[in-house]
Amino acid sequence: MNAPHTAVAADKARILAEALPYIQRFHGKTIVVKFGGNAMTDEVLKADFARDVVLLKLVGMNPVVVHGGGPQIETALARLGMKGEFVQGMRVTDSATMDVVEMVLGGQVNKEVVELINQAGGKAVGLTGQDGGLIRAKKMMLDSDKDKSKIDIGQVGEIDAIDPMVISSLELSGFIPVVAPIATGADGTTYNINADLVAGKLAEILRAEKLIVLTNTPGVLDKSGKLLTGLTPRKIDDLVAKGVVSGGMLPKIGSVLDAARAGVRSCHIIDGRVPHALLLEVLTDEGVGTVIRSK
Repeated sequence: MNAPHTAVAADKARILAEALPYIQRFHGKTIVVKFGGNAMTDEVLKADFARDVVLLKLVGMNPVVVHGGGPQIETALARLGMKGEFVQGMRVTDSATMDVVEMVLGGQVNKEVVELINQAGGKAVGLTGQDGGLIRAKKMMLDSDKDKSKIDIGQVGEIDAIDPMVISSLELSGFIPVVAPIATGADGTTYNINADLVAGKLAEILRAEKLIVLTNTPGVLDKSGKLLTGLTPRKIDDLVAKGVVSGGMLPKIGSVLDAARAGVRSCHIIDGRVPHALLLEVLTDEGVGTVIRSK
């Protein structure tokens, strides 16, 4: 028998055996995944992600995917001779920009993610927050940095309410929901909602076991660049107060913190640039990012 081949096979068997307790623990549980960053634009990583989602479904978990699409929106705007504008990290969304956002998120990107999962052997169904009354939105106004006034950034929304019925029905029927972060307000206005916000709130309302956010960083880092993990909301508040967590990670961690405080047992900010990052985080002892536990 070929010894090197035997070593490789033994290594594979060890990895599969290591996954067993995680499969048992999370069987029947909902896992909300925010799909974004490089994982959404690199062809190999996209295919890896789709296979990971299908595997989690086939071993008895209930993955729910929420996707963004910032780079794709920028590309579409540029093609139309339009320029994206941001205030406090939020996209200013007038009616013309909203038309592009709807076309890209609800059409192009959503259909692509659904098709990738279906090609990998899953049964994905694409949704926006408008479908089945899933998400009811309301207009978001930003606080001014200069005074107590409010800044109007157009058709940008926050979540007013979520009705989980459509997601629960799809899960029970063996489907994988793929959600684009677009919703309608009580007055019929369509709103663009931050995908991290949607993923966090969905995890809370669905009483998910896990919220996993794919990013372009290894996770939450300290000032020396060392990965921080095993955090709690209290520890993160302390890190923010000391300026250890700052910049672009602050809005990302905000929705994760809200989910953890609302009872989502574990929230993960992971490096989506790592092949099969989702499987590594859910099914192995090592993981590839920062874990934030509710307590």
